[in-house]
Amino acid sequence: MELRQLRYFVTVVEEGGFTRAAERLHLAQPGLSAQVRRLERELGQPLLDRSGRSVRPTEVGEAVLPYARAALAAVDGVRQTVDEFSGLLRGRVAVGLIPGTLAHPFDMAGLLADFHAAHPHVEVTLTEDTSDRMLAALRRGELDLAVVGVAQEAPPPGVGRHVVIDEPLVVAAVPGHPLLVEHEGADAVAPGALRGHRLIGLPRGTGVRGVLERLCAEAGFRPLIGFEAATPDALCRLAARGLGAAVVPGLGARAGLAVLPLDDPRARGRVALTWRTEGPLLPAARELLGRLRAGMAGGG
Repeated sequence: MELRQLRYFVTVVEEGGFTRAAERLHLAQPGLSAQVRRLERELGQPLLDRSGRSVRPTEVGEAVLPYARAALAAVDGVRQTVDEFSGLLRGRVAVGLIPGTLAHPFDMAGLLADFHAAHPHVEVTLTEDTSDRMLAALRRGELDLAVVGVAQEAPPPGVGRHVVIDEPLVVAAVPGHPLLVEHEGADAVAPGALRGHRLIGLPRGTGVRGVLERLCAEAGFRPLIGFEAATPDALCRLAARGLGAAVVPGLGARAGLAVLPLDDPRARGRVALTWRTEGPLLPAARELLGRLRAGMAGGG
């Protein structure tokens, strides 16, 4: 078994096919396919299912994949550690972001620019996705760091967390909205009062949506989500058009909307910087993590 064969196998899985994998690896597709088949013959089991439109790992391939990634990470770690002792930081850091992160006042783009200026040989890739999917990718080793919305009080096993935003959740709607009329003069509204009202919320898999669904489930109902959008600002824009009541972090509410906090101490919109705690964090990722923790406001 050769290290390059493991790298080829992992790349084919990540790209979903041999053509894109060959382009990424700068190889001829027949040679790539031959090397993967040689690895399968050596192991005595097919690792890839080639029967569909996209290539997917078999059950054995799924079981082998974490070990292949760990082996590649270990070799990369050896190289990067040597570079680190030589005063030259190299490598690649994969970072996941919830939508809107780059527009936040803690200036994620500026922090990344400072890191790049200090370590120009490190490649940083950015992807946007829901919090749930990014946490799963983090634990699989596909991401090194991720900025996610927090749905649970404790982080998942194997994940470290540094909370950088912690705001109360509020209901924001145009003046005269039935929910606001029902609670005129109140300082807050209980989650149970949302029953039957059309709401505007972030997609499933986001931290705020997870908090909202949990609070509503405890009150005995499912929230009626009429519209979904990726950022709190977009939710407020929809609410300003009278399309429903938006459930957003308090500081994200727009002018012109009436706001009532949700009356529950757990009704918080929190965002956290997360990283893997199981397995080694390569030097480039460790350096970027330290800079982000120092540069992003908040704590916890």
